[in-house]
Amino acid sequence: MYDLHTHSRISDGTQPVTELVADVAAAGLTGFALTDHDTTAGWAEAEQAAGRLGLDFLPGMEISCSAQGVSIHLLSYLHDPANEALLAEINRARDSRVGRAQRMVERLAEDYPITWETVQEQVHVGATVGRPHIADALVALGAVANRSEAFETILTTRSKYYVPHYAVDPVRAVELVRAAGGVPVMAHPKASARGKLASNETIYAMIEAGLAGFEVYHRDNPEEGRTWLLETAAKHDLLVTGSSDYHGAGKPNRLGENTTPRETVEKIREMSRA
Repeated sequence: MYDLHTHSRISDGTQPVTELVADVAAAGLTGFALTDHDTTAGWAEAEQAAGRLGLDFLPGMEISCSAQGVSIHLLSYLHDPANEALLAEINRARDSRVGRAQRMVERLAEDYPITWETVQEQVHVGATVGRPHIADALVALGAVANRSEAFETILTTRSKYYVPHYAVDPVRAVELVRAAGGVPVMAHPKASARGKLASNETIYAMIEAGLAGFEVYHRDNPEEGRTWLLETAAKHDLLVTGSSDYHGAGKPNRLGENTTPRETVEKIREMSRA
């Protein structure tokens, strides 16, 4: 079985790539995908580590999207990492995320002893600073116990400290991934605990644009949401995946808590044009 949604410290996970891959092997999985946010920087290292441990590696990335003010995440598998159009959107989002983080820290500094320097101390070299790193700084300051508490309280999208950042429209993201030869799968589509959900109209538009599948088996998708996703996937002949959304110590999610069978991974490979 495969875990097709994992993060290293290159984005907002807490582990180096090699340590993450070792944990994948220890979990007894056949293979995995590294899906760091808006970056493919860990692919080469992950592939080498997977080879040493006899694991099957599927290159991936999680793209931050937004529609009607709702945050939507798209998993892209096996796209061309040098595709110029996709890179342009990813770089725009990464640049926007840095500016957003700085503005959030300025707002937080009015009530907490936090500085931009204390946040940067939480960021691994080469990673793009984001809300998880601000959360880690708040943990270090003793303002909250862990990342989860930070996101549920101080850093919630409803708080006075929250600042939005640029994110590509999800329909456009699907088109870009397809044009780059990749296979787009919508991450945790019915994760109601995270806040507002993408409308069904947006999801249907993504399907029309070339969406390949849904991440159905994810801890944040409630049972009724999974039922809708399975019915819709069957109707539109879409892939169904399961994943942990593992972030190391950054989230309670555990490797392999939801998985994807080899047959689905092979279908992803067959669909890729990269």
